[in-house]
Formats: sequence, C-alpha cells, structure tokens
Amino acid sequence: MPVLSAGTGLHETLALLTSQLRPDANHKEDMVFLKDIFSEKSLGYLMKIHEKLRQYERQSPTPVLHSAASLAEDVAEELQSGPMSVEEKELLQLLTSPHLKAVLSVHDTVAQKNFDPVLPPLPDDFEDELDEESVKIVRLVKNKEPLGATIRRDESTGSVIVARIMRGGAADRSGLVHVGDELREVNGISIIHKRPDEISQLLSQSQGSITLKIIPAIKEEDHLKESKVYMRAMFDYIPAEDKATPCQEAGLPFKRGDILQVVTQDDPTWWQAKRVGDSNLRAGLIPSKLFQESPKPSILPPGVLPSAHPLFSLACPPTEDCDCEGYFNGQYIAGLRRSFRLSRKDRSGSPGGEATPDPTDPDFATYEEVTRYQHRPNERPRLVVLIGSLGARINELKQKVIAENPHRYAVAVPHTTRPKKPHEKEGVEYHFVTKQAFDTDTLSNKFIEHGEYKENQYGTSIEAIRSVQAKNKMCIVDVQPEALKTLRTSEFKPYVIFVKPRIPESRPAPILYCPTTHMPLSDEDLQEMRQSAQQMDQQYGHMVDRVLIKEDSASACAELRGILERLERETFWVPLSWVRT
Repeated sequence: MPVLSAGTGLHETLALLTSQLRPDANHKEDMVFLKDIFSEKSLGYLMKIHEKLRQYERQSPTPVLHSAASLAEDVAEELQSGPMSVEEKELLQLLTSPHLKAVLSVHDTVAQKNFDPVLPPLPDDFEDELDEESVKIVRLVKNKEPLGATIRRDESTGSVIVARIMRGGAADRSGLVHVGDELREVNGISIIHKRPDEISQLLSQSQGSITLKIIPAIKEEDHLKESKVYMRAMFDYIPAEDKATPCQEAGLPFKRGDILQVVTQDDPTWWQAKRVGDSNLRAGLIPSKLFQESPKPSILPPGVLPSAHPLFSLACPPTEDCDCEGYFNGQYIAGLRRSFRLSRKDRSGSPGGEATPDPTDPDFATYEEVTRYQHRPNERPRLVVLIGSLGARINELKQKVIAENPHRYAVAVPHTTRPKKPHEKEGVEYHFVTKQAFDTDTLSNKFIEHGEYKENQYGTSIEAIRSVQAKNKMCIVDVQPEALKTLRTSEFKPYVIFVKPRIPESRPAPILYCPTTHMPLSDEDLQEMRQSAQQMDQQYGHMVDRVLIKEDSASACAELRGILERLERETFWVPLSWVRT
C-alpha cells in the first residue's frame, strides 16, 4: 500500500483507499459495498470542502474590510446610474438578492465583533461599607423585556428582597440572582429608602446593561431544570381581574383548553408556567391547583400573611412588585377563586355551606395533567364521542360518515326491550333482550346510558363498544354529555367532539329551516338553540377536545372525516393517567 505523506489531503487518501480494495472470495460483498461508498461523488466533494476549510483556518484569515454590505450597496447604486451590460445586470441582481445581503450582513457582524454585548466598566464609587465577601455585583443585559423578577419589602428589617424569579426571564437565564437576595443598588443608585414601586420603575426604565449590588441569601436557590409537567387548563384565567395575584403584570393569561408547561411548583400557591407553542421564553404566574380549588374566600388586611390557613403556610407576601409596565400594590386577597368559575352555586343549599370538590364538575375543574399520545397499530382505535346541542342532529352526521366507510367506522349496537320487526336482525339494528335482562344489566352498570321511549327501554352498553373495537374499527357513539364521566377512561381514550349548529347572531340573517318540518325557525327557536349550546359548553366544555360548527350536512361530514383520519396518524394531548403504566 502506498505511503501517505503529511500533506496528503482527505480526498486523495480516500482515492488511495479505494484503489487498494481488492475483492476476495470471503469478503467480496463487503469490499464491493465499501468501494461503492468511497466512490460516491458527494463524499469526495465533502472531503474537498473539509480540506479547503482547514487550509483557510490555518491561514488565520482577517477581514479585508468591515463594511462589505455598504460596499455592495455603493456598487449597486453605481451600476444603476447608467446603461448596463448583461454581466452588469447579472451582478446587480446578485448584489440586491436578499440571500447575499444577509450573508454580507453576517460577515460585517463577525468582522466588527459586535455580536457580544459591550458592558461598561464597573464604577469605582461603589460604597464599601459592606464586607467584600458579603456583597455580589451582578451585571445583566436585557433589552425591552422585563428583568423577570419580583421584589418585596421585608416587614421586619425594611430590606428589599427578591421575592420570585420568573423562569426563562433575564434574571433566571443569568443564574446570578436568587430568591431571598437583598437588593441594595441599581446602576449605582441606592434603593434602601425607595418604595418597591419606585425600584420597579427604575428597573423597567433601564435598558442594555443593569448593574445590581446584592447581598446574597444565606442559602441560594438552586438553578433547577425546567420540569416536564404539562397541564390542560380547564378554565379561563385573566390576571388583570385577579386581585389575589402577587403581581398582575407577571401573570400568564390563558383560556380553557390551553396546554401549559408548568416549569416550577416550588410555591404551593402560585405556579410558574408557559403556554405550549408560545415564543415567549419567560414564564408567567398562574394559580396552583390547590389555590384555585380553595373554596373559602377571605380578605386579609394589608401586611398580614394568611399563615394560619393550611393552604397558605408558604403563601406569597402581601405585595410583590416587578419591572413590568405598571405595578400592583393593593390588598392581598386570599382564596377569592369563585369569581373565576362559571356561575358557581352553593352545593349545600345553606349559607356558608362547603362543597366537596369534584374534578369532573366545571365549577371545580382546574387543571388536568396531560401528555402527548399517538395511536399505535397494535392498539385498539380510540373511541370517538359526539355530543351535540339542540339542532345539531349528530345521529344523522354519525350515520353518514359510517355509511361512507363501514370497514373503518362502526356504531355500538344498542340494546332494546321492544319486539323485533320482521326486517331486523339480532345484533345488527339492536340487541333484543327481555325487560328483566335489561333491568339486570342496568343494575350492574353495564350501560353508558339508557332511557325509555314509548314504554320500551333502550341503552348502549360498554360491551357493545368493546365489540366494535375488537374488530379494529373506530367506534363512533353519540351520547348525552352526562355519559362522558363514564367514558373518559384509559381503556377507551375517547376523543370528544362537541357539535353545534351555526346560528346567526341577529336578524337580518339567512333564514334557517327545521330539517323535520321544513318550516322557518322562529327567533324563539334560535334563542333556545343558542342557550342549549351555551349551557352545554358551560357544563361539559372542559371535557371537549374539538368543537365542530355545523354549517350544513356536507361540510360537517367532511370535517368529521378529517378529524377521524388525523386521530389515526397524529399526536394528541391526553390525560397522563391514560398512558401511565
């Protein structure tokens, strides 16, 4: 084999290796495989590019000029000042293309070395009345974003203390500021005798670099990694309307159904969270599950901590101020959760009576821990549950979709006590059973729902759903929403679709007709349909995965088909308990 010199390039080495490959009887296939790989043109090109970059690196290149972008603009302007040849037109097109402009801009940034923030020198006039080991000088760089920390005044010492660090904010990313640190100066200005709101304003007005003089806490908070806890919000939250929050401007607004990543639960009263999909790196405050479910509202006087209440043994201080725009400096209101729920009513029926929290009750629903889930080929298909408000006609919608593809979708065959008609078959239209057998199954809780019509009993059983899924078909059921409490289990992993008709807000609007009588719907009919949809949304909306607005039968069927297809191939958020082994 030829001897390689120190100056031999990678692509030359590759060529020599290729020439030395000699297929033999024992390893013929391996040698042919290696030769094919080494002979690939793309691999050779990569080797040559690697060599050129290494050669260029060894030359220790320095920029010829620091303003290539402006030079390119000057050349382009000069070219446009007179008639151009074909070559000049091509050059102008290259110089004015956005891609080349971006490359030249990056070149100038690197050449000028202005990609790092330039920090001013430390001032020489810092007070040294404190021991050097007890003082920490922290320099942070922030743009228009808040610092991401709240402060409070210690009632006993009067010191200004860092009360909270918002995960993902400038202070948290630096790792230099911790909860409990005492703040002494901001940009050389003593804040010992300033009010918290004045300090917050000073911080918010500071741009670029901020220099803080800090006395570190005795035990610094560990810089914890963000947790991977995800919660589905089951209620709407507006921080500006919550007087109990330590800092309204640091609150995170969200809507029911939003997925929240809870990054810290260190404070049992106020969690820090981000909305999944948000580009904002800084976390915001949300009420904890324990705090949101607190049934007792009580207003405390300023400066008094609710330490006697078990929920607030580690509660927030009466006031926290941050460097967000504006600040909150009012009373601390403990509990006050009822105003954020949907038309709460006293469950006991007596003044001051307490209700036992029920997670499936929308008045008590707060957060549900969730995780990502994708259906696997070896698993039974997910159950699809349709619920509908007045006028939605979900049975008709279900039957049309199943009729289009009976090999993939099926209905759970219901049970009935009525006599079988001549054209009907057992197990096709219904399971025909005696009244005694039906009553026995009812007492054994075998039905997800049941009822009586014209003195005959009807019901849909759990076994009927399992029978469809055992055939590897997706079972579609339309039920009364009360059945959701039974169906929301890890066995069925139901995907709940709330179907409601599109109803015009006011006249004049397209006239809607009753599909049964074909008569125009009156204003009273439309109002009843609106109230039905609103009531169902209030009572069961927190258990709904998708809302389908039914314009007409054809478009609703097409939308439902799309949902069913995505269920088999896409990833969805489901309760963690459904997939936990």
